[in-house]
Amino acid sequence: MLTIGRLAAYAGVTIRTVRHYHQVGLLPEPERDASGYRRYGAGDVVALIKIRTLADAGVPLSEIDGLLRAGPAGFAEAVQRIDARLAGEIARRQTSREQIARLAAGDVASLPPEVIDYLRRLRELGVSERILAGERDGWIIMAARWPDEVVTWIPAKIAQLQDPRLVRLYLLMSEAVDDGAPDDSLLTGIVDLLAALLAEAEWTDPGEDLPFDLLDALADEAGPRAERLRQMMRERGWDGWTRQRRVS
Repeated sequence: MLTIGRLAAYAGVTIRTVRHYHQVGLLPEPERDASGYRRYGAGDVVALIKIRTLADAGVPLSEIDGLLRAGPAGFAEAVQRIDARLAGEIARRQTSREQIARLAAGDVASLPPEVIDYLRRLRELGVSERILAGERDGWIIMAARWPDEVVTWIPAKIAQLQDPRLVRLYLLMSEAVDDGAPDDSLLTGIVDLLAALLAEAEWTDPGEDLPFDLLDALADEAGPRAERLRQMMRERGWDGWTRQRRVS
């Protein structure tokens, strides 16, 4: 007969674990002998090893008793269910690892790869990190609201980068936000270029469901130069950042 310490040692667990299994009803608790100690037999060792093996495999303790009592067919069916659940958990953890890896690389884990690729293209074109940060924050809002739709918008955004005027606009805006005190000549160049692009654009209103006010507020929060640019655009007859509209 074995003491609880010897039982735990044979099964490769701690005495605390054995007592916990007693408390949850997984391992029957033997009566105490005349000396007041609990004594365990070989069958208890086997039972404890089975419990430990299932627990180490990720089976919840609440399901182990049913598995131990099931026949071969029931056991196999239960194991398949557990395996499917573990496979799902592994897939979710792998997704989490990929998100952490993107975060460690400097990208935002909450953005889909297509958006991250678009931001990478902007960076390669020479767009400043401050402008990129604003773009990224805007995409975070859009991706949170429309996680499936945002990836369908990216091809059009990438196609727009073939227009050298749009690239020039990004670079001018990068210069404006990074310059200590840009004069109105730089801002005028931005407004001229933006107004020309807007005049040629075939605008399709995507609908009121888009958070235009929220995205415009994000742009306005970029600093006082953003408000000055918006004022100059109003003077040209345009208002808004996300959805530019004609004003009288």
